[in-house]
Amino acid sequence: MKDFKFETLEYVRPDLSAAAERLDGMTERVKAAKNYAELKSILLEADRDSARLSTLFNIAYIRNTLDTTDEFYEKEIEFLNDSLPELTPHSLAFNQAVADSPLRAEVEKEYGKQYFVQFELQKRSFCEQNIPLMQEEARLTTEYQKIMATAAIEFDGKTLNLYGIQKYFENKDREVRKAAFAAYSAFYASNEQRLEEIWDRLIAIRNEMGRNLGYADFTPLGYLQQGRTDYGPADVASFREQVREVIVPICEKLYKAQAKRLGIETVMAYDEKMVFPDGNAEPAGDDEFMVRTARDMYRDLSPETGEFIDFMIEHGLMDLKNKPGKASTGYMTSLDEYKAPFVFSCFNHTIFDMQVLTHELGHAFAGYMAMRSQPITSYYSESTDIAEIHSMSMEQFAYPYAEKFFGADADKYRFAHLQEAITFVPFGVAVDEFQHICYANPGLTPKERTYEWHKLEEKYMPWRRYENDEFMERGGYWYHKLHIFLYPFYYINYTLTTMGAMEFKKKYAESREKAWKEYLDLCKVGGSRSYKETLQLANLTLPFTEGMVENVISYARDILYKSIEE
Repeated sequence: MKDFKFETLEYVRPDLSAAAERLDGMTERVKAAKNYAELKSILLEADRDSARLSTLFNIAYIRNTLDTTDEFYEKEIEFLNDSLPELTPHSLAFNQAVADSPLRAEVEKEYGKQYFVQFELQKRSFCEQNIPLMQEEARLTTEYQKIMATAAIEFDGKTLNLYGIQKYFENKDREVRKAAFAAYSAFYASNEQRLEEIWDRLIAIRNEMGRNLGYADFTPLGYLQQGRTDYGPADVASFREQVREVIVPICEKLYKAQAKRLGIETVMAYDEKMVFPDGNAEPAGDDEFMVRTARDMYRDLSPETGEFIDFMIEHGLMDLKNKPGKASTGYMTSLDEYKAPFVFSCFNHTIFDMQVLTHELGHAFAGYMAMRSQPITSYYSESTDIAEIHSMSMEQFAYPYAEKFFGADADKYRFAHLQEAITFVPFGVAVDEFQHICYANPGLTPKERTYEWHKLEEKYMPWRRYENDEFMERGGYWYHKLHIFLYPFYYINYTLTTMGAMEFKKKYAESREKAWKEYLDLCKVGGSRSYKETLQLANLTLPFTEGMVENVISYARDILYKSIEE
């Protein structure tokens, strides 16, 4: 393993013409390969080239999101977004040559059937007609992200970004919370016209991509892009209905209890984050304290997580401070050439910081284990509907360590975090249904789309109330969810995987050793198996099974109900 620190890694613009020529040359060598040893050598050479290219892209991406005002990396991302789609036909030709090789069976024997399943996904989701559309899509999503990152909201005598203003949603003074939410809403309302235009064009672009591949609209392509091979929209719709029937009533009860605790008649949207009348749990120290404490936690949790956190800190693979110009997002990505995850977020001194240190580092730990367990880079990343189980389960595994982060407020943290894990799910399925509606009904006007969100709030979040906020009352809340713009059809993953996390929570309480082994197996498998096969490996229930939501959510529900009764 190379010795490095992220901040000193060299970025050079990749020569994509040379990369295409190398791929073409390797394609011809695959066709001429006389034995498996020769073919495998070519496959590993192509894998190293892919790792180098993805690493350079991700270095540029990370540095662009660290400072969206840095013109150099802004231009590099623009170049890469425009140029990389043109490499795809060369990659497809290489993979087709491997698939057509008389040595294919030996490839599948060593790497498993998922090797060719991944290629089929790539082939079914790409055509050269879509390259200009992919380029325009990337420019629009970059513009959206920059609008969010450069938000400058004047409040409390300060200039705040979107993470900064959200801290005030947990202020003890209800009038402050109300004013902060109004300022947050006003930011989106002031940008509504351009956001409408971006979303309108993204719908048109993505639907055209779908039609170019023979689909009625974008939805089937969106599912392929998410790597979904063994379930579809009908399964997801049935899961959303289980959420409406089972979880929505739980949430209504929790918010009624919250209103009683706060001494108010109704929990307004600006009250939802205020769980306790004397104040929510806050970290017991500054940013450095949180990272030091996370290091202690991961070292204690297991030998594997101890090795992992030392690696992350030693190589400078986390950037967590909130800074002007920094993208308003949180993510984990990978530097495949270094077998290194990278974690990005913006601390704001709320319980959110703990979620970053468990959620994003849960992703990173899974990547770290897969990179050391799987033989090829295409298996380093699992499908998106598996990935969030890693992160959300890690959030639950951290509960015994809450005292170290929050001191006397540890129980407050655990209750608020668990309540949010449940109350989030109806919002998550609403985001998913909203996207299905938008792509299936491209003739809706921007205001009609926003009203569709209003109707989804009535369906999945009947407790949601806005007070004299015209923008939010007609449905404006959806604009803040960047996944709708940037990662189509991703968001349902957070809700599907909440079910997996709740299963792991119960397993962990029953037998920590057994649950941890199953969790490690889940992390190590990476993307080498299908969705259903991966769940089976970890002894997790398929979310679409009838009665699954009721069964899985009951353990957490009972903990919360007991707390509110006490």
